Amino acid sequence: MADQQICVVGGESLLGRELRDQLAETKFPANIKLAGADEESTGILTLQGTEPVVMTALDEDVLAKSKIVFLTGSEKLSQKVFDFATRSKSKSHLIDLTGGLEDQPSARLRAPSVEPAGFTVDSNAIHVLAHPVSVVLAALLGRVHKKHPLRHAVIVALEPASERGQAGLNELQQQTANLLSFRPLPKDVFDAQISFNLLPRYGEAAPLKLEEIEHRIERHMATLFGKIPMPSLRLVQAPVFHGYSFSIWLEFENSTGADELAEALATAQIEVRGSDLDAPSNVGSVGQGGITIGVIEPDRNHPRAVWIWAVADNFRIVVDDALEIAKQLL
Repeated sequence: MADQQICVVGGESLLGRELRDQLAETKFPANIKLAGADEESTGILTLQGTEPVVMTALDEDVLAKSKIVFLTGSEKLSQKVFDFATRSKSKSHLIDLTGGLEDQPSARLRAPSVEPAGFTVDSNAIHVLAHPVSVVLAALLGRVHKKHPLRHAVIVALEPASERGQAGLNELQQQTANLLSFRPLPKDVFDAQISFNLLPRYGEAAPLKLEEIEHRIERHMATLFGKIPMPSLRLVQAPVFHGYSFSIWLEFENSTGADELAEALATAQIEVRGSDLDAPSNVGSVGQGGITIGVIEPDRNHPRAVWIWAVADNFRIVVDDALEIAKQLL
């Protein structure tokens, strides 16, 4: 595999940087090429692992020679790659980490960490990674439902600013600084105050609506869940930089204790923290693979319901699944 070439398109995005870090850390056995997310990011010197590399423009010759092309930039950039692949009848496998090509007829939703054994897609399919919230919930509820049948689940997912890319991080940082110095707040991304605040919806002028993200997550859950009962979901924008947090309420067909639930959930991908350890936090999840859960407690007002707190790194969930797809393809 080491002599095969792969390309990371949009490598300067937050998601692209996480992918590059994992490619380097895992010593992925391929020749890695980087293509910039936009004209401003091309021609700059960056690091791939410990080696200096140049971020090039979108080079059709590089794309044509790449066995796998990871898409981690803007939707516009992903569309350019797709148009080239269609026009040139390229045999490159496209792995879309951002969902920009989700509406293409050949797109197939992927989440290897929760897919059934032997799952396959067409050889010419675009591999579109499922939203990280849908993957986390499929992993957790799937494990639970297999051993303790669920009746219903209600989830509040707290969205980090990094899901809106570098622009989202910058706006949160600038709003915080401006609030403390009594200056006007920038609102290009969220069209609302996000700093020191929780938002159930963005402002009217926001380029992306929070309810649109909820709908996308629900579509992906419908695909991934199979026979697992569909939960009720509310997505809330939190004033944090990285990492998802989840407040999960589970109602079972029969009474289920916290210890039984912890035993059902514990796997290599799911860390269960007991009461003797610090509760999981989104800050602690940054850079960590898998899911961490804790504070598993019965609902004092419902004999068959349990509360769970869970956290996960939003980028690692997607990147780890993308690398698993790449390994399968190579």
